[in-house]
Amino acid sequence: MPVLDAHSLDFFSRSPEQTRRIGARLGGVLRNGDVICLQGDLGAGKTTFVQGAAQGWGSLDTVTSPTFILVNEYRRADGNRLFHLDAYRLDSVSEAEELDLDSMLADGALLIEWPERLDGLVPAERLWIQLELVDEEEREMKFKASGKRYDELLEVLRHAAFGGN
Repeated sequence: MPVLDAHSLDFFSRSPEQTRRIGARLGGVLRNGDVICLQGDLGAGKTTFVQGAAQGWGSLDTVTSPTFILVNEYRRADGNRLFHLDAYRLDSVSEAEELDLDSMLADGALLIEWPERLDGLVPAERLWIQLELVDEEEREMKFKASGKRYDELLEVLRHAAFGGN
């Protein structure tokens, strides 16, 4: 498995369960203010990854794709929140600005599907995950960290993917 550089990781998930497990490992270390961007075509595994992340984070709520309501909010027993934003149906940057990402980041972590549609509103420091369909079961996941916090998250994922347990 190639490590492209200290800020990148390329991983092949061989099943939805494996995609969820990697998501769960990331979810287990998310903190308020964290931004995770998930880019990929329909069916690439973005929502599957988010399901794992929410489970690992400790969500009390079931994860569904927020395609029609833009943002789902998941709660945890300690009162923290995880926001799941699907930007696919956003019509404009001004519509995206109305979502107030800053207040979400003050109150929780943020997972964004279709982040490329938010044109400049996504913080410069984030973890960007590109998911690509290889075949029916397999997905290629390319992780790119921007910022010290996200390098730390990448290390957790690197260990989860290649370091056992």
